[in-house]
Amino acid sequence: MECKIRNEIGTISITEEVLLKVAGYAALECYGIVAMSSKRAKDGFVEWLGREALTKGVQLRMSEDIIDVDLFIIVEYGISIAAVCSNINETVRYKMESMTGVRVRHVNITVEGIRI
Repeated sequence: MECKIRNEIGTISITEEVLLKVAGYAALECYGIVAMSSKRAKDGFVEWLGREALTKGVQLRMSEDIIDVDLFIIVEYGISIAAVCSNINETVRYKMESMTGVRVRHVNITVEGIRI
């Protein structure tokens, strides 16, 4: 799956891998997030991921020219989860729209754990 942006000069194609990396790096820039996580649906096991595999903690759903971003994160203990999620929402939305030119409809954040 790739995203295509058309303008008067031509067409720009952005692969899903690039969009996943932009969203993952934007999320990890935010204060309070410790790591991305990947949840295995069959057994409910949460796997902690480092920077090299951060795209596994991001899922994208595309419809025409709009993207929904789903993030699965681990937050730091003692920090307001609501404040961290609000910051992540704004940062990921801004970075995705400014770097790729793709409109973001929703940024859904699932907090999978807290790290002490």
